[in-house]
This record gives sequence, C-alpha cells and structure tokens, in this order.
Amino acid sequence: MHKKIPVVDMRIDETGYIVELRDIYDIRHLPPGVDSHKAAIDCKSLNDWWLGRSIPASRDGINEALQSIGILLPSLLLEKCYGLSLSDQYWICPKDSGLSWEKVNFFFNDFSQDMGEILFGREPQNPGRISLMSPDNTSDGWLRKKWIIAGGKRFLLKGGSGYMQQEPFNEVIASSIMRRLGIKHVAYTLFFDGEKPYSLCENFVSPDTELIPAWRVLQTLKQPSNRSLIDHFFDCCEALGLTDAKDSLFKLLTMDYIIANEDRHWNNFGLMRNAETLKWLGFAPVYDSGTSLWYNTPHVGQDLICKPFSKTHAEQIKLVKDFSWFDYSTLKGLSLEITDILTPSDRVDEKRREAITLAVEKRCSRIEKLAEGKPE
Repeated sequence: MHKKIPVVDMRIDETGYIVELRDIYDIRHLPPGVDSHKAAIDCKSLNDWWLGRSIPASRDGINEALQSIGILLPSLLLEKCYGLSLSDQYWICPKDSGLSWEKVNFFFNDFSQDMGEILFGREPQNPGRISLMSPDNTSDGWLRKKWIIAGGKRFLLKGGSGYMQQEPFNEVIASSIMRRLGIKHVAYTLFFDGEKPYSLCENFVSPDTELIPAWRVLQTLKQPSNRSLIDHFFDCCEALGLTDAKDSLFKLLTMDYIIANEDRHWNNFGLMRNAETLKWLGFAPVYDSGTSLWYNTPHVGQDLICKPFSKTHAEQIKLVKDFSWFDYSTLKGLSLEITDILTPSDRVDEKRREAITLAVEKRCSRIEKLAEGKPE
C-alpha cells in the first residue's frame, strides 16, 4: 500500500522475504528505483527495497535487543508494524484485516515506546505486554535512536558513540552553521538524560510527503559508462523534473567539507515527494550530520575519508562549481558558538574544543577563498 492506494498483492514468508508477486494494482506508485517494465516487477528489486526498511545489523545494541524479544533478524520486525515508517507512506495491509492507513499510520496515531526502550537497552514499562507497533522498527542508521511523541509532534532522539559521545553536539553545531549560511536543514537541539547527551529533532516528513533516499533516486536510471557518479545523479534528478539539484547538492557538499562529515552515504540525503500526486518537491533539508568534526579520533584537523562521490573532502569539494551563495560574514562569532555548544560535554575538554573550532575556522577560510576565486 502507498498511503491509501493499493500497489502490489504479494506474499511474505516466515523469514520476512517477499516470495511471490500475485497482482499489480498501480505500478506508478511503486517505490522509486524498484525495477519494473510495463506490467512486470522485479521481485529481487522489491525485496531490496523492503528489507532495506529494516534496522541495519550494524545498529549499536541491536543483537541484544532482538534476543530480549525472541526475534532472530531485524527484518522480522517489519511485519510487526506493517512496515510503517515516519519517513514515507508505504506499508503492508494483511488481506481481510480491515485495516486502513487512517487507523494505523504513525503520523496521526500513537505508537508503542517499547521497541525504543529495548533499543536503548532499557526494560519496557510493561515487560509482560510488549507491543512492537513502532516506527523504531523501520529506522535507519547505526546509532541508537528512537521516536517519541511530545506535544502531539514526532521527534527523533539519537545518541552518540564511543567515549566522546560527540555526535549529538555535532548535530547542533551543524544546525548552527547551516542556519547562518541559509542552507535548508533539520534543526537539532541537545537533550540530556542524566549525564548522557542526545540530539533531538522534529520529523520533517508530513502525512502527505515522503523522503526518498538518494540511493533510490540513483536507481531510477541506468548509469552510462561515460558518466561520472555525480553527473548520473544530476541526470536522475533532471529526469524527475527537479531544478534545484545542483544548487542543493553543492551546498550539502560544502557543508560536509566544513564539518568534515565522514558518513554522507546514499541513504543520508535525499529528495522530497508528494505521496499522493507523486510530484517531486525538491531536495530534503540536510539531516544526520553527527558523524563529523573528528568525532572518533584524537587527531582533530586531519583530512578524512568521506562519501559519497570522493574518498577525501579535499577531492570532493572540487566537485562544487558554484560558491556564489557562500557569505563568509555570516560566520562571524561561530567559534564562540561552537565552544558554547561543546562546553556541556564532560568528554570534550578545553583543548579538544579549541582544536575543533580552529579546524572549522580553517575550513571556512578555504571555502571563502574558493568563493572569491583565489587559489588555496
């Protein structure tokens, strides 16, 4: 189902795999990037999309969480919540269940906090009656995270990793830089549970829109052998009728250079679409920038591996052809703001704070020179 629209009649076996496609109702509403030809759908391609909705096996604490509820694989959690997500409007409706999107979607209906508590290594409020009806079953990424409802709104709470636990602070710093530069982004704030830091952001997907990861967009066209990866991505966006792709991606890559983001993989940025009209609305606001600012290394300032178009930031920034939007004057006072954001951390000491602010200053200065057309 795509919101209220039947798309495919399929059978899922006890392992969580789609093993049979019985009927096709509306091929237009297939998930983007799923291989199809006229009235035929490639089952493997649909499985790749379906299983890609599950919590990745790399998620911190996932094995312990699954063991505690007696489930062998993350993919088996999908059916427990009908495949529903807070990122798009796709779901599965068992035959003769009487269910409807209005009754089950997580945008309007409450959902269980049990899975979120289990993923955070905590015991649910009522261990004897655990409900797995939760958008946490379809959340991506390797950091511990969970969805919560506050004031009728949906928020994502996400932790950090390693000794530094720096990712939540990095999300707030990235938000501040993008706010200053006028880059469309998801706003993150800090939240402390005792001494443990988390980042908190409101869901930017509405009941009528959906996030389509860049990886799915990349599958909508076959890449010619003579086209670079970035040009192929632009070709895909152009074929979908988007006009802001280059401007938005150049800003994203510039931002990732400034904060030395190491994990801008293909599911870590994307496009927005209207789920009913299928109209493409443009680039999604920049989100998930925590794996940055040398979060897991003591060697602050060094060049690092990056994604998705080049192996280093020094190489990837060369792909940006337009810096006319970059206004260096908006970054005045940024170093003090970064220091203020990092100060509440009991793991990031003064020396590391100074090293991070200095490294960001240097990278911003390099972008200023590029914007002015000066050699580095």
